[in-house]
Amino acid sequence: MSPLPALETLRYTHEANVATITLQRPEAANAFDETMFREFYETTLHALTQADTRAILLNSTGNIFCAGGDLSEFARSENLQPHVLRLTTLFHSTLSRLARAAAPVITAVQGSAGGAGMALVLAADLVLASENARFTMAYTAAGLAPDGSSTFHLPRLVGLRRALELTLTNRRLSAQEALDWGIVNRVLPAEALQDEALALARQLAAGPALATAAVKRLLHRSFDQTLETQLEDEAQAIAATSATHDAAEGIRAFLKKRPPIFRGE
Repeated sequence: MSPLPALETLRYTHEANVATITLQRPEAANAFDETMFREFYETTLHALTQADTRAILLNSTGNIFCAGGDLSEFARSENLQPHVLRLTTLFHSTLSRLARAAAPVITAVQGSAGGAGMALVLAADLVLASENARFTMAYTAAGLAPDGSSTFHLPRLVGLRRALELTLTNRRLSAQEALDWGIVNRVLPAEALQDEALALARQLAAGPALATAAVKRLLHRSFDQTLETQLEDEAQAIAATSATHDAAEGIRAFLKKRPPIFRGE
């Protein structure tokens, strides 16, 4: 795939098998305008087409993770409905690809995450948050319905009652509450957040990529499967991964009591 064009609203790096996508509109609370939605789509597609992408890290610059969609751009639109449909087409296509990607997605959250920012949190595989992080759905406060797969992921994470409360009242959760409710995995001091998130991404990227992809696929599909179908999918997955280099290496390393060296093969 051709190199990425110059980016206006994001920063993209790729190192040690980790693709890092950084929201970079701090002057606008990292809110998504049309340019950012388009660049997020293009950058994610680029990351997922690189053979050596084994983890994806989403983070942002500034004091706010992401305030959601750029409502000032909404207000300037002369015909808002088709504009919103264009944006959601880009956003939803990106999130669908991330959900189906073999690589795990880690999101690091500082400050507020609302609207589309909250959707990014809910759609991630693992979420680290700083102690000052705050989480809110925010959509209905602007008279809007939720998007960004948030109504899919939220009830699965917190249950229907809490999902309704968060969506209808726009209750703001602290980092500790988000941890207690299962929205985030870990809460960290603000100064440690980015280093810890990168370390986690590198840890996952150094793991057995085919087994990691199987884990993600099995768990994401489990809500829609019968027990017997899930058991068969598990049997096929463990049989397939047992034939890989990484399985042989992992078994040898376990028996010899040494750390495994995985190649993603």
